[in-house]
Amino acid sequence: MHVATMLNGGYMAAGEPMASVLFIKTSSLGDVIHHMPAIVEARRRRPDARFAWVVEEAFAPLVRLHPAVDEVLAVASRRWRHAMLSPATWREARAFRRAVRARSYDAVIDTQGLLRTAVISGLARGRRHGYDAASIREPLASRFYEVRHRVSRDLHAIERNRTLTGLALGYAPDGAIDFGLDRGALAGAASSPFAILLHATAREDKQWPEARWIALGRALAARGLELQCPWGTDAERQRSERIAAAIPGARALDRLPLDALARHIAAAQFVIGVDTGLLHLAAALRVPLVGIFVGSEPGLTGPKGQGPIAIVGGKGALPEVDETRAALDGLDG
Repeated sequence: MHVATMLNGGYMAAGEPMASVLFIKTSSLGDVIHHMPAIVEARRRRPDARFAWVVEEAFAPLVRLHPAVDEVLAVASRRWRHAMLSPATWREARAFRRAVRARSYDAVIDTQGLLRTAVISGLARGRRHGYDAASIREPLASRFYEVRHRVSRDLHAIERNRTLTGLALGYAPDGAIDFGLDRGALAGAASSPFAILLHATAREDKQWPEARWIALGRALAARGLELQCPWGTDAERQRSERIAAAIPGARALDRLPLDALARHIAAAQFVIGVDTGLLHLAAALRVPLVGIFVGSEPGLTGPKGQGPIAIVGGKGALPEVDETRAALDGLDG
C-alpha cells in the first residue's frame, strides 16, 4: 500500500477529471459540520464531480440540506449495535452494504479515521484514502486504506478535514472557511425575536452548571428576547424545563428533527452554548454566538465560521456569568 505525504502522492492528480467521490464522516454532529467546508471546497475544485456522503441516520436530514451533496447514504450503526441479533438489523445492514456498493467511486475518503468508518470504507468500490497511523486516535483504521495521508493532529478539526480531502483529490486547500449553508434561505419567519441557550451536551465534563444558565438567562431576559432551550434526550428535556421555568419568559422547545432545528437556529438572534454539535451548526449558519468551554480545547474543536463568534473558558476553566454576558455584549460591538 502506498503512503502519501505530498500533495500529488495520492490517486488523483491535480486537474484530472473525476466522476464520483464517496466521503465517509458518520458522526457526531459537530464532526459532520466540521467536514462541510471540505465538501464545499471539493465542489469548487471539482464542479462536475458527483459527491456521495455516508453519515449516521440521525444527521442525514442535515446533510440532505447541503447543496454540494448529491447523495446521502444513511448508516444506522448506533442503533444497530443495540440490537445486533435482530433480523431487522441484519436486513438493514445488508441493504446499506448494497447501497454503498451500488456504484464504483474514483475516490473513497474516510475523514473520520475510526475503525468503524474504516470498515465502511472497505465495503466501497474505489480507491480508499484516509489518515496514516500517526494521524488518528485508532491507528488500526489506517490498514484499511490504500492511500494513507499524514495530517497533523494539532490542526483544528475543520483544517484536518480540508487537508485530507485536498491530499486525496490533488489540490492544496486555501481560502476562508465556508460551510455552504445559507442562513437566509433556511431561516423561517419568526413571530418575535428569540435567542437559544444550548445547555445540553453528551459529555458531563463539557457542561456548564445549571445555576449559571439560570443566572445568565435572568440577566438576558430584560433584553426583550424569548430564550429557548432545545433538548435531545429525556434528561436534557428535564434540564431544559427546569432552566426555562426559572427564567422569565423562557421556554423549553418541543423536540424537532435536525433539519427543522437547523432552520430554527438560523432564525435566532444569537446562540449561547457549550461545546456541542448545535453550537457548531450555529457557527456554520453565521448566527452570532458565544461558546462556553469547560472540558475541551477550543483551539482544536471550537466553533469557526464567518459570523460573530466569542469564546469563554477553556479546558479545565469554568467561565463566570459576567464573563459570558460581556462576551455577548462584545459581539454587538
